Amino acid sequence: MLVSEVMHLVQASRLALAETLLAAGPTADTLCDGWQTRHLAAHLVLRESSLLSAGTFFKPLSKKLEAKLNQMVVAAQTPEGYAKLVRSFRSGPPAFSPFAIDKVNQSANLSEFFIHTEDVRRARGQWAPRVLDKEYTELLWQSLTRMSRLLFRHAPIGIILTRPDGQRHVAKKAPNAVSITGPVTELMMYSFGRIDQSLVLFEGGETALEIVKGFKPGL
Repeated sequence: MLVSEVMHLVQASRLALAETLLAAGPTADTLCDGWQTRHLAAHLVLRESSLLSAGTFFKPLSKKLEAKLNQMVVAAQTPEGYAKLVRSFRSGPPAFSPFAIDKVNQSANLSEFFIHTEDVRRARGQWAPRVLDKEYTELLWQSLTRMSRLLFRHAPIGIILTRPDGQRHVAKKAPNAVSITGPVTELMMYSFGRIDQSLVLFEGGETALEIVKGFKPGL
């Protein structure tokens, strides 16, 4: 797939997330613990536009990052403030941001935008899986297989991700393993820790199945 085609899909996923955030409003619940939609929108903007976003991994900056996020959340309490925040995300990263580089944008944002769109959609009482383009689905699968070792690094047993079309990927090797089966979108949700909001099936020995029940994958 051409770079331009991939970037079109990344941009389309950005717009879909922005529209989902706007439709939900500033105080809707999300699947991100303790966050409403305005928290999620602030996170998305900071992630692409501020060096403070390094506080997610670099502890000395974590308090400054939290303070800045909370400041943005307060400003987004009103519909007008929230709409401005979402528009900032929708317009994309500033020129100085690493996310303005196409390869970084593609590798870092395709999965991020998909997961967070579902974090808003699936926090409601009723939801249904989206039907995605084949090209988009395949890119999500490629992203998932690249990240699977990291996502399942703490799994106490082997993990095999299996698509309905029979494609399989070993996320973690071990003598005792469980096969997790579902559409790519549902495997994504499960693998990123949204285990209660993913439509997947498990296959394996009784002991392995019991073990996997107590495990939560994710970054």
